[in-house]
Amino acid sequence: MREEKLVQFACFETPLDTDDFIVKWEQYIRPANSDTHVTIQQSKKNGVYRYVVQYRCVPGQFQFNFKRERRSSKIKQIPVRAEQAGGYSILELGRRHEAEKDESKLFAFFIDKAIDLKACRNIDVPCDLNIYEPYYENCRYTNILEFFTKDKWAETLLDQLKQHGAADTRIYKECVMQFSNRPALH
Repeated sequence: MREEKLVQFACFETPLDTDDFIVKWEQYIRPANSDTHVTIQQSKKNGVYRYVVQYRCVPGQFQFNFKRERRSSKIKQIPVRAEQAGGYSILELGRRHEAEKDESKLFAFFIDKAIDLKACRNIDVPCDLNIYEPYYENCRYTNILEFFTKDKWAETLLDQLKQHGAADTRIYKECVMQFSNRPALH
């Protein structure tokens, strides 16, 4: 019997660049079970970074807690807005590995239950597609679509995805972490 995989999505917005964000993430908001496969992607828009963190695990093994750091009045606090998108199962897996050096990843987050997945599968740009559906009832999005395409096609794909009614669609690049081993998506 095949083991079911769960992908927990968390999104963060902050002015912190990659190195500073990863340090803060590791200290305060990394899950307790650190052996979970983690991928962090970054997008920048209007001077603000958005990070999408994917935690891959088996249902029931994931324990995620945001820890609050101790605040010192002498140190300037950098805001990090966190959003738990929820745990999602893989509906369709078109790509088993992360983006290559000459590729971009685009996420399309959908809130509307009437999403036309067939139209999203038939986009006119060469790409691979992973589709996630809610595993838990309290997930923020009805579907999360993860597209992989060559860098030269990323903007064209972004324009096409915006026409499909996504709540948020952006181009992301993977953040390199020292402990990262680029996990397969299974």
